[in-house]
Amino acid sequence: MTQIGTVVASLAAWFMALFTSAPLSLVEQLIPQAAPPSQTTILFGGDLMFDRTVRLSMQENGDDFILSCIDSVLRDADLVVANLEGPITTHESVSLGSVIGSPENFTFTFPTSTATLLKRHNISLVSLGNNHIKNFGGEGVVQTKDWLARAGVRHFGDPYVSENDRVARIEVGGIPFSFISWSDWTGGTKEEVVAQIKAEVGVDRRLIRMAHWGEEYVEPTAKMRSLAHAFVDAGAVLVIGGHPHVVQEKEFYHGVPIYYSLGNLVFDQYWNDEVRTGQLVRVIFDAKGIYGLDEFATYLESDRRTCLKKE
Repeated sequence: MTQIGTVVASLAAWFMALFTSAPLSLVEQLIPQAAPPSQTTILFGGDLMFDRTVRLSMQENGDDFILSCIDSVLRDADLVVANLEGPITTHESVSLGSVIGSPENFTFTFPTSTATLLKRHNISLVSLGNNHIKNFGGEGVVQTKDWLARAGVRHFGDPYVSENDRVARIEVGGIPFSFISWSDWTGGTKEEVVAQIKAEVGVDRRLIRMAHWGEEYVEPTAKMRSLAHAFVDAGAVLVIGGHPHVVQEKEFYHGVPIYYSLGNLVFDQYWNDEVRTGQLVRVIFDAKGIYGLDEFATYLESDRRTCLKKE
């Protein structure tokens, strides 16, 4: 071997030794590393009702008692989203102690402490698009929004504003999301909703549709399926439904998850396992879309707590 060849061989051996024996941190400095993909976790729950006997349990045991069983699951997410099934107001309850089946029994108002209860348990975004949010009229919705704002809980689906203003635009973990509600009871048309979805998707936002629809205690209707498919066709990356008070089937339409109903998250319905069983859906998003899904069955205990369902 020539003298030049010997020098080249020695240098090559020195570099090999450097990269095989050097600490990982030094190698990382010498070789550019790709940044890990941004991910965020959003947990979705069903209907929340804090009046009637749920209110009574909160008075007797403290507000946090209701969510104490699932607190760790709620906290293990970057954001928790659910449907607020009624207004938060200073009005006295008319449903507490009312006759089952009477109009008063279905007229809800939640304690003003409900907003801070939600925030303490990481429920920081709620839908107002449902059939009970108007139980105390426009004044009740104004109060609801005020109490939520004081607690730092955001909302979407206000029935008294235009479709464009019913959207919650939130960045979670560096990923931009738009949350839009659909309700069979609070106005708006399918065409307006589809146009709104396309507008949000057009500015590169992940569009999530939460719907309050269908009939109670039965499987999804043909109208629900048609609407859900239209939402996905317009660009929604996830559809989450509620109102039927039971967990309904899920569907993957063009690869997009549709949960037609997550059932009850907090409610005082106990006559069978179907109404007592709800569902939490944990969705992991990355920059490309949905990275993973997990599901948790919940159960309405007789003491009014919501707990994870035992197998």
